[in-house]
Amino acid sequence: MKLTIDILRQKDSASAPYRQKIEYDALPDDTVATLLHQLNAEENLKDVEGNPVGQIHWQCSCLQKKCGACAMRINGVPALACDTKLNTCKRGQLVLEPLKKFPTVRDLIVDRSLMMDNLIAIHNWLEQAAHHTGKAAELCYDASRCLQCGCCLEVCPNFMPGGDFYGAAAFVPAARILSQLEKDHPQALADCYQKNIYSGCGKSLSCHHICPAGIDVEQKLSNANAAAVWKRFFK
Repeated sequence: MKLTIDILRQKDSASAPYRQKIEYDALPDDTVATLLHQLNAEENLKDVEGNPVGQIHWQCSCLQKKCGACAMRINGVPALACDTKLNTCKRGQLVLEPLKKFPTVRDLIVDRSLMMDNLIAIHNWLEQAAHHTGKAAELCYDASRCLQCGCCLEVCPNFMPGGDFYGAAAFVPAARILSQLEKDHPQALADCYQKNIYSGCGKSLSCHHICPAGIDVEQKLSNANAAAVWKRFFK
């Protein structure tokens, strides 16, 4: 299939972004990740204006939808490059852009360290051994599949970098911890949860449908709210 690839590029964090269009023949069943590998393997690749196309910088690791490193905006929608096939492109148009809610490092690479900083800020860790069975075990397993890719934050209308609301990238892992210590969970996590998650969530659930891992985000929000807010409130 003939593709017109429109990539939003940036040399470094201090440079102005620019667009570069490339026409390329690709296989419909290939993924965006495969395409990027192929483009970078071309020695004399030119764009539609005849200018040389330098190495396209992007992140990848497992290429099996397990790490979240290759998250980017694909035709305006945040997704994983390794999980998006070219046959989903309409009219042979493929637009690749970095996630917009994180600082751009170079081309399609962004700095997502904010997500880890937020998890540290809400004290999202176990302070003692915990055992879980039944429904709690299922919830913990599902929450543990969070890739920390940032797609949920990209579509969230309430999340802004540097703001007080930390979004699904924080409350999904928090649900795992809160469910394991349901009767005696860390006070610091519960307090931070109310301030940085519960108070700022507008319940739009745009994060629920965008999750590449298919996590039941709505369920995690409900369980975390119950453990950190409602059970404490009624006590």
